Amino acid sequence: MEKTWRWFGKKDRITLQMLRQIGVEGIVTALHDVPNGEVWTSEAIHDLKTYIEDAGLRWSVVESLPVSEAIKYGGDERDRLIDNYIVSLGNLGKAGVKTVCYNFMPVIDWIRTDLNYKLADGSTTLFFDKEKFAYFDVFILKRKNAGKDYSKAELDRLGELDRSITEAEKERLIDTVIVKTQGFINGNIKEGDRNPVAIFNRLLSLYDGTGKDRLREHLRYFLTRIMPVCEEYGINMCIHPDDPPRQMLGLPRIVTDTEDIQWILDAVDNPHNGLTFCAGSLSSGAQNDVPAMARRFAGRTRFVHLRSADILPNGDFIEAPHLEGRGRLIELVRIFEKEDPLLPMRVDHGRLMLDDADKGYNPGYSFHGRMYALAQIDGVMAAVK
Repeated sequence: MEKTWRWFGKKDRITLQMLRQIGVEGIVTALHDVPNGEVWTSEAIHDLKTYIEDAGLRWSVVESLPVSEAIKYGGDERDRLIDNYIVSLGNLGKAGVKTVCYNFMPVIDWIRTDLNYKLADGSTTLFFDKEKFAYFDVFILKRKNAGKDYSKAELDRLGELDRSITEAEKERLIDTVIVKTQGFINGNIKEGDRNPVAIFNRLLSLYDGTGKDRLREHLRYFLTRIMPVCEEYGINMCIHPDDPPRQMLGLPRIVTDTEDIQWILDAVDNPHNGLTFCAGSLSSGAQNDVPAMARRFAGRTRFVHLRSADILPNGDFIEAPHLEGRGRLIELVRIFEKEDPLLPMRVDHGRLMLDDADKGYNPGYSFHGRMYALAQIDGVMAAVK
């Protein structure tokens, strides 16, 4: 597969020259300075593409061209925003950038409760604590009817936690769940926003009355509208699984398992309606047999995220080493190399290790941790070949 790397533009502390030296072939990036819903101009696309190519690399994948919330919940601005999206896709297609990773998760992207969970060797990784997240939902957000999503035993434990948790710990949980993991990816909430909890609750309210079936139909509508421009320019749209792949915060999640993915591919049965196969997201769902899903959907997979997760007995999950965990990445490389040896892949969510910790990297996007993971997967690909 093509070895790619998620890069956050010219301001990224990790330079393209560094990436050339560690064997990266393609770049996964976006126009991060363009607000959600606005058109990506041909000029801006050309400027970034030329910058990447001048460094001896290629712009392999857009991750991501964000889908605005009004498209997801079906707001009054939906058609105007889709029109803008179509223009942006056309401009990307004219420039020869033809793989677009996107997600259809309402309000919030990937969710973790700890961005620096310490491992025995001193490195740190990302962690999801089921109880802490429930506490965030019930006691910090104070979401209406949140208690119905948890058992009496769970609510009793949350009450105990509320008596011991400090204000600093609450603030850190807020910052982790709805600021740090969202703001650097064209999120709805960014660093420096005042009262992020109030902003977040307003966003949740936009989805009142929106269940799984309605969100699915909004996705079908979006894909139906954009497929003509995708066909015109050969653009592959690759939906990313929900992370984690379960219902959260009373919001519908529609990319969680085999049945969900099959529904999406059947709903708009077009080869340009494809999948980002994120092994990490899928492996954090106990319902998912990740290699079986890879075999089933390899023909419609247009981009691969190679990372892995382990689920703990109490329901917590942790990012696993890239050669371990439920993702079973060695087997996935066998499957995808056979399907398409030019398929772009990137390693994801590397540990913080060596001197990564003081560099201010975006959560999950360290340099040394991802370089180590890339070296491991590079070796796996060599062995498979």
